[in-house]
Amino acid sequence: MAKKAKEGRIRIILECTEAEKLGAPPSRYATTKNRRTHPDRLELMKYNPYLRRHTLHKEVR
Repeated sequence: MAKKAKEGRIRIILECTEAEKLGAPPSRYATTKNRRTHPDRLELMKYNPYLRRHTLHKEVR
């Protein structure tokens, strides 16, 4: 039997906010989030390999 799709979780993409200002390519991460518990956009500190440091990544729709 096939599993049911999880209705509450959606796939999102996080993109670096500082890379564009500095002229570097943006780093992107794909993850999932629960739509019911986090209805607003997600913001996380993630590593940007182009800038070689942790930067703020925001959810892209």
